[in-house]
Amino acid sequence: MVVKIKIWKVYSSMAISYIRPDKYFDGAFEQLKSINAYAQASNINVSDEFVDHTSQNNTLASREDVVSYFKSNQNRDLLISDVWVLSSNIQDLLQMFACLLKNKMRIHIVNAGVVIDQESDVMLVLGIIDQLRQILEGREKKMIGRPKGSRSSSKFDPYLDQIIGFIRENMSVSAMAREMGVSRSSLKDYIESRELKEVANGLVTLDVPVDAEEKVIGTIVCPHTDKNIEENRV
Repeated sequence: MVVKIKIWKVYSSMAISYIRPDKYFDGAFEQLKSINAYAQASNINVSDEFVDHTSQNNTLASREDVVSYFKSNQNRDLLISDVWVLSSNIQDLLQMFACLLKNKMRIHIVNAGVVIDQESDVMLVLGIIDQLRQILEGREKKMIGRPKGSRSSSKFDPYLDQIIGFIRENMSVSAMAREMGVSRSSLKDYIESRELKEVANGLVTLDVPVDAEEKVIGTIVCPHTDKNIEENRV
């Protein structure tokens, strides 16, 4: 497949990507797939990938490795698949945004198709945060469990970044299995089921909405009362 994506800006800087799998959202390989497609189409060189397997229940204060990683990469482009990757806690997310922008980082939110930096419209930032609020509010109303259509976790998930690196080095599956001390057939099945060769080489599609910033702002939902609803009907 060939990447088909409309980009409103072209970046050529060195960038980093941050991936954090979550059972209620996307796994690591879904995030990596969309990030790689976006980076290739946007002419962005991702020089480092951080795959974080800490629980979404961990607060920002307890995620010392992540905080140190971002502090050591100031004034760079940060690619994430969606805003919840940073945190699904609104308070932590606000602090994360403030610190990243203070350190002059440019945050590419791939699925939304927007880039947030110090010069961004405040309504764009609020729109992104409100999208997460709506998602979390909707999730609370659903039955707890693995969402329909989500992919089950694998024992290889913690080694995703390493496997992607091996693929990019053109290492054979047999050599990978020996290096990792695992079954060749199990590793082969994992690579094929996750389409990791396509992911590693950027051969995936990604649809970015036209007028992405305006659409994000348009998704903001304001609180209403029964009186507001009745007035709107008149």
